[in-house]
Amino acid sequence: MNIVLVEKILRVQPNVKKLYLLIRASDNNSARQRFTNEVVMSELFNVIRERMGTIYLSSVVDDKVLPISGDISKKNMGIKNSQLREHMFKEIDIIINSAATTNFDERYDIAMNINVIGAKNVLKFAKSCKKVKMLLHVSTAYVCGKTTGILSEKSLVMGETLNKNSYLDMDKERSIIASKFRELRAQNATAKELTIAMKELGLQRARLHGWQNTYSFTKAMGEMILGHLKENLEIVVIRPTIITGTYKEPFPGWIEGVKTVDSFLLAYGKGGMKFYYGDPYSKLDVIPGDMVVNTILAAVIAHENQYSQQVVIYHSSSSLNNPLIISNFALYMFRYFTKNPWANKDGKTIKVKAPMRPFSSMTSYRKHISTHYLSLLKMLKFVNQVSCHRYEKNYVLMKKKISKAIRMTELYEPYVFFYGSFDEVNAEKLRLAMKEINMDQVLNFDSRCIKWEDYFMNAHIPGAVKYLF
Repeated sequence: MNIVLVEKILRVQPNVKKLYLLIRASDNNSARQRFTNEVVMSELFNVIRERMGTIYLSSVVDDKVLPISGDISKKNMGIKNSQLREHMFKEIDIIINSAATTNFDERYDIAMNINVIGAKNVLKFAKSCKKVKMLLHVSTAYVCGKTTGILSEKSLVMGETLNKNSYLDMDKERSIIASKFRELRAQNATAKELTIAMKELGLQRARLHGWQNTYSFTKAMGEMILGHLKENLEIVVIRPTIITGTYKEPFPGWIEGVKTVDSFLLAYGKGGMKFYYGDPYSKLDVIPGDMVVNTILAAVIAHENQYSQQVVIYHSSSSLNNPLIISNFALYMFRYFTKNPWANKDGKTIKVKAPMRPFSSMTSYRKHISTHYLSLLKMLKFVNQVSCHRYEKNYVLMKKKISKAIRMTELYEPYVFFYGSFDEVNAEKLRLAMKEINMDQVLNFDSRCIKWEDYFMNAHIPGAVKYLF
């Protein structure tokens, strides 16, 4: 989404004064090189390249975009050059923070540093900018946890939890992380053991307070930090649901990294996934990446000269106005890969024979795995032992795949048993505001215009196949 945002700004507003882009790199030269190779030279910029010409695009990028080596989890956002920092403090007026670790199964310490401490560091940096008009923070709609009904665009209160029976003390959470580290070091834990322990700690703390995974838990804490420490700074939070490939801009189907639904559809297309755990009649709330970007830019326009005492929230979603049912998504995958079958490494066509089979209860899901896979694993284990571990790699790989499938099932549960709808009262007001200034077509983020079958068959799925593999 980050590079889609940069592309959109340069395409529709090439006279922007300057874009400062924080990029993880060893130094500023490496940041510039990475931006050029991974962003400007990517297919995403073909529309601008064809419109402007390669040479002119390069001159615009050199003049308008300044990639900077940094890391939001560190002091001063990892920007080491003090002169550059002072220059940024004098020039920057709008800050957009979309940096995050979106891994549902992330280590608690890493998620805390990026999604919580990182948000605090960005806020502190924003307060040092003399011309700053607003800080826009990209969160997730799933800070709501596993719930039902109409979910309002309401900001989170510092310390509140979803289970209502506990208080969330962020200093205590950081202390728990530090204590766990000391304990593991005292035990001479390996790097792998440390990773496993920190992942488990994140899940335990998240579920204690009512969230389903470490990602949504730490994103919620990040929002709380911003609201609690905002003072007189204008803060806007965009909460997208599951971000998918672009709907139209700069062309349909561009995807930046594997998203939540992509791991399922790619595994299905390769013939490796024939069933799933979830309610086929629940909603799968997805929103194309370019619509999220348009929401961000519309919010910047609407709020750059305003001040709100409270944090302003905008959902970027589809479940209320244009709901997608999981069974329909499974059907679209079946239709696509029936018409466009994948080929394996040997060039042999992989045929999908039916849509993925749903299991609506964990009991039936585990029973299916036990019957069809665990028994096979036990047989492979026996064969491996009697053949002097000749099939050790096969056994370890199969065991790992089964364990990963069960763990992913647990982590994705809130998204495949989702019965809520994200309200868009604020988002609708924002759409009307854009219409009043004739920007509604340039910044379209209305999910009601999406025809899901056409979108998945002709944009998202072919985009996933092309750009992710």
